Amino acid sequence: MIVRKSAAEIEGMARAGRVVADTLDVLREHAQPGASLLELDRIGEEFIRSQGGVPTSKGYRGFPAAICISPNDMIVHGIPSAYELEEGDVVSLDVGVTLDGLIADSAATVGVGEIEPEAQRLLDVCEAARAAGIAEARIGNRVGDVAAAVQRTTEEAGFSVVRALVGHGVGRSYHEEPQVPNFGRPGTLAPLVAGMTIAIEPMITAGSSEIFVADDGWSISTTDGSLAAHFEHTVAITEDGPRILTAETAPLLR
Repeated sequence: MIVRKSAAEIEGMARAGRVVADTLDVLREHAQPGASLLELDRIGEEFIRSQGGVPTSKGYRGFPAAICISPNDMIVHGIPSAYELEEGDVVSLDVGVTLDGLIADSAATVGVGEIEPEAQRLLDVCEAARAAGIAEARIGNRVGDVAAAVQRTTEEAGFSVVRALVGHGVGRSYHEEPQVPNFGRPGTLAPLVAGMTIAIEPMITAGSSEIFVADDGWSISTTDGSLAAHFEHTVAITEDGPRILTAETAPLLR
């Protein structure tokens, strides 16, 4: 069942989304050569709690960390480890925050130091695919319109959409209906109506779209070792068009 949110709930999700966006800002600053994934997880959790939030991922279905951190060919759901980031890595940072009982969810993939031009192009295309999907998140459209826009933007650039993983509804729970694929046909799947809140999250690769799940039961990577990128926003469907509830904010002053 699709859960439509009240105006008050959407405002509450936007407050959670501000914490998500600020957490991503903090993590971007610290995603430097020599930083360990465990250190980034600690920094992210401490910041979320300092803002009155709770890291939604921690303990969710047994996930052991606050932040999903996925380097290089790992697509999503990476469990932070002692791995230290190296110059040229790319790393996906996926943050969920619960604040006053409401949840917002966002992700970004960032380069560590100087990265290869083709790696940067992968990141740029994934971010553009997210923007294309969000632009279709309007009353009168359907989930398939969002999916098709993501797929078109990705494949026109020569990259692959991961088909086994999807976006989702979010708000009262971490994962709600409807599923939001990153491929499909316009005019199909669930209609988009006011009050829906969905996580639009392209997951794309520089090579094959095939995936495998690690022995830890969480970390999902490309089968061919190709680089992956993941960008996500929580978006509300409103009478005035799509409203991004996890929009990036200005750099924090400290």
